[in-house]
Amino acid sequence: MKPSKPKVLFTFGTRPEAIKMAPVVDSFVNDDSFLTKVVLTAQHREMLDQVLSIFHIKGDYDFDIMTERQSLEFITSEVLKKFTDTLKREKPDLVFIHGDTTTTFASAVSSFYQDIPVAHVEAGLRSWDLKNPFPEEMNRKLADSICDLHFCPTLIAKKNLLKESIRSKGIYITGNTVVDSLKNIISMIENRNNNSPKGLNDDKIVLLTMHRRESLGEPMRETMEAIRDIIIRNEDSKLIFPVHKNPAVREIVFPIFDGVERVELIEPLDYFSFIELMRRSYIVISDSGGIQEEAPTLGKPVLLTRRVTERPEGIESGVVKLIGTDSRNVKEELDRLLNDRFYYESFLNKKNPFGDGLASKRILKFTREIFGLSNDSEELISLGEFC
Repeated sequence: MKPSKPKVLFTFGTRPEAIKMAPVVDSFVNDDSFLTKVVLTAQHREMLDQVLSIFHIKGDYDFDIMTERQSLEFITSEVLKKFTDTLKREKPDLVFIHGDTTTTFASAVSSFYQDIPVAHVEAGLRSWDLKNPFPEEMNRKLADSICDLHFCPTLIAKKNLLKESIRSKGIYITGNTVVDSLKNIISMIENRNNNSPKGLNDDKIVLLTMHRRESLGEPMRETMEAIRDIIIRNEDSKLIFPVHKNPAVREIVFPIFDGVERVELIEPLDYFSFIELMRRSYIVISDSGGIQEEAPTLGKPVLLTRRVTERPEGIESGVVKLIGTDSRNVKEELDRLLNDRFYYESFLNKKNPFGDGLASKRILKFTREIFGLSNDSEELISLGEFC
C-alpha cells in the first residue's frame, strides 16, 4: 500500500552535486508533506563526505562505489545495478537528480527503466560540443531527454531545452541552487571567530584550479607555464593552487611550479575552506563548471581556461572571461587583471546571473503544485532578473 505522502528520492555522488542538492534536500526534509530519502553513490568519496558534514546530510543508502582510477564504464554499471535495486525497494513517486555527472545519467536511466518520474535540478545547460566538457555534455543531454521535470537555473537553460523539443509544460525556471548553498556557507564563515587565514591579506591572491579531462596534457602545460611567468613578473601577486589528486594533473603541475616564489601548491581543500579562500582571493582562474557560478556570486573575476562553456550567462553578464589555454592569451588576460584597475573593476558590481538564493524554495513550491499540495501558506516567490 502506497503511503499517503509522496515519496521523493534524491541521488548524488560528487561534491558539486552535494553542494547544489543540499538546500533542496533540506527544503524537502523540513516539509512534512513529503517522505524524503537520500541515496549516495559516492562516485567521489572523500570530497563528498566533506560537504555532507558541512550541510548535515545523512544518506539513507550509501553505495560507496569509488575505486582507484575508476572508469566511466564502472561508475555507470555500478550505479545502474545498485540504484535499480534501491528503486525496487523504495518505490518512490519522484526521483531527483542533479547536473551532469555519470551518477546523474545512470540514475536517470535506471529510473526510466522502472517507469519512475525523474526531476532534473540544473537542467538545460549546454555547451553544444559533446567533447567539451567530456563526458558531462552527453550526460546532461541524455538525462534531460528522459526526465519528466526540468528545473532550469536560467532562461537560457530553458531555451536550450525548448530547442531540443522538450515539452515546455515540464520546464520550470528556479535560479541555481549553488547560490542558496553559498549564502549558507558565507553566513557560517562570518559567524566564526578569527576566520582570516594568515598570509592572505598582503598580496593579490590568484586562486587557480584546473583538472578537467579535456585540459590534461599540452593545454594544461601551456596554461600553467603562462600563469607561472605572470606570477614571477608581478611581485605583488601570489598564486594558491589546490592541486587535484589526479596523477595526470600532478605530473604536469609540480615540475612547472617547483621552486617558484609566491606559489603555494596545496592539497585539495574542503568546501568550507575553499569558499573562505575564494572570498579572499583577487582573481580566480579555473576550468571548473561550478566555479563559474560560485566566484561571481562572491564578486570575484573569473578567467575561464576552456574552449567553450555551458554557462554563457557569466560571460554575457561580464563576470567571467573565456580565455582558453593559449599561452599568449592567458598571459595577457592575467597580467591585465593584475595591473589594470579599470579593467578589473569592469568585472565587479554586476548582477548575479545565476540566482538570488531562493532556488530550492522554488523547486519545493513547484513540486508541491505538481503533486496537488496546497501552497496557500507560502508567500509567492517571484522570479528574479536572472530568469
